[in-house]
Amino acid sequence: MTLIKIDESKCKKDGLCVMDCPAGIIKQTNKDSVPVMIPQGDKICLRCGHCVAVCPHGALDHDNVPRESSPEIEKELSLDTARASQFLRTRRSIRHFRDKPVARETIQALIDTARFAPTGGNSQLLAWTVHTDKANLKEISDLTVAWMKMMLASEAAKKLPPYFPRIVAAYEAGINSITRNAPCLLVASAPGYYDNGMVDLSIALSYLELMATANGLGTLWLGLITRALKFSEPLKALVGLPENHTHFYAMVLGHPKLKYYRLPERKAANIIWK
Repeated sequence: MTLIKIDESKCKKDGLCVMDCPAGIIKQTNKDSVPVMIPQGDKICLRCGHCVAVCPHGALDHDNVPRESSPEIEKELSLDTARASQFLRTRRSIRHFRDKPVARETIQALIDTARFAPTGGNSQLLAWTVHTDKANLKEISDLTVAWMKMMLASEAAKKLPPYFPRIVAAYEAGINSITRNAPCLLVASAPGYYDNGMVDLSIALSYLELMATANGLGTLWLGLITRALKFSEPLKALVGLPENHTHFYAMVLGHPKLKYYRLPERKAANIIWK
């Protein structure tokens, strides 16, 4: 069975699929010929769907990226520069959450959006571990603080960030600066053998948090839990990442308690022109 199929009655022979194929597996003999996949092309195809997306005539289909599952772009939904800029700047790190769960269907929808984030070689190796049980979330915070206390009592204490003692003291006083009492913790992860894992999962988490903003939800990247996960065996066991997934980062998700009305300024970009 041919991986890529081209409807000759629809093909305009413009060569757009040939030009845009990242793997170079589509060829066209001349401007009057219909493009075809090269021999053994199915073995090196990235399954990225560029060929399906770039054809304006709907002439090309792909077994693994079917045209019928690849909706046309709706121009009326496109963002102009001003709207896109404001939307990106409205994303805030949320540290105060309402005591309200996030529906599983909503979490699923956010992850479904994040799966469209680019991955190296279109590998799509990411996994998502999601915790919504309050008792588990509390124990994850407890184990993270336990690891922090152990580190503070070790010879490595001098090399730790200065905020470690403050966070531990606050936690013991009833202030949870670990998961911020958010109703959902999720960890994006990738296999350790995959060199681009941290890049891929970082982009995917960015997709997810931007979509969360559009849904009226808030997120916070959790550096402390991520750091503790590298060394605390009890925490690793409780979080339960897939085996050999040593690239990972944690994020909490929930309904923000506060609302923001302005777009804070940031430092000017450090650009090095060459």
